[in-house]
Amino acid sequence: MRKLKKILRIIGITLIGLLITALIFPTWTSSIKGENSISILEQVEINGSKQELMIRGDDKNNPVILFVHGGPGAPEIPYAAAYQDLLETRFTVVHYDQRASGKSYRFFEDYANLSSELLVNDLLALTDHVSERMGKEKIILIGHSYGTYIAAQAAHKAPEKYEAYVGIGQMGDTLTSEMDSLTYLISQAHQAGNAEDVLYLQGLTDKIKKGEMFTPRNYVIRYGGASRLIDSPDGNNLGMLLSSEYNLMDVIRYNVGISFSQKVLLEEVIEHPLPTLVTKLELPCYFIMGDYDYMTSSHAAKEYFDMLGADQKEFIAFDQSAHYPHFEEKEKFFEWVSKTFL
Repeated sequence: MRKLKKILRIIGITLIGLLITALIFPTWTSSIKGENSISILEQVEINGSKQELMIRGDDKNNPVILFVHGGPGAPEIPYAAAYQDLLETRFTVVHYDQRASGKSYRFFEDYANLSSELLVNDLLALTDHVSERMGKEKIILIGHSYGTYIAAQAAHKAPEKYEAYVGIGQMGDTLTSEMDSLTYLISQAHQAGNAEDVLYLQGLTDKIKKGEMFTPRNYVIRYGGASRLIDSPDGNNLGMLLSSEYNLMDVIRYNVGISFSQKVLLEEVIEHPLPTLVTKLELPCYFIMGDYDYMTSSHAAKEYFDMLGADQKEFIAFDQSAHYPHFEEKEKFFEWVSKTFL
């Protein structure tokens, strides 16, 4: 009995030690060979808030791409390496965890003023920081999903800072997109013979139509409206934990941050959909949409594209993808970016 207690004590101490190690384990981004390469993961202070920044590329002289992640509160740093390896050969690629998101979430920071306007101002300040650091007059701005809500407003406010605006999984009119999503889900559930799902989803129609709720994302993922060629990468706790850029504490920050950010920020996209905020862009504008995207529907994005004023604009459809065309068809995305900006 005494021996068993000793073994259990050793196991307990070991588990506690492993937990503490996982919580505070140092994080980094893998190095890139080459005299003029760059691969950094660091905190920078933006508008009084410390935010995590990752910059990667084979040659610092290459054009700079700044990615704005979606969610709200769903950073892409933990899985960016899986889709941007080709991009890094010809571009310097920048990611950041937005205020109150992922590694940028601070447990004792006051986020009472968190809003899309604040995130837009953060992005503009971060743009200046990146442009100065990399010695670039302009950079390429790419927003993904909710990130398009932030990035499009930044491009509208300060077009002189950017070479172009690219919206992936572009947001359009929120209610149109959500109803497109619901219609798709009901159709897919009916085809699959899932009568319970059909009845449940049909019962949500009035609430979604009135803007009282969003189409349940777990159903969008289940029926292929989020991703087709890959597993949906956002919210993959194990994947985050296994990445070198996140430790266990960062995974906890991610989950707390996404819950808080979505509670605070999603009301805005219903009350103030993007087409009412940005009606014209004074720089080249590109929308890249997966044909099977029902997180932010391609139909709603095309309606927004058609009404958006821009001297140069292009709508690009990826016919094998859903919400992550830059990931699901990364070779095609790399070819398009290279052809467009090099």
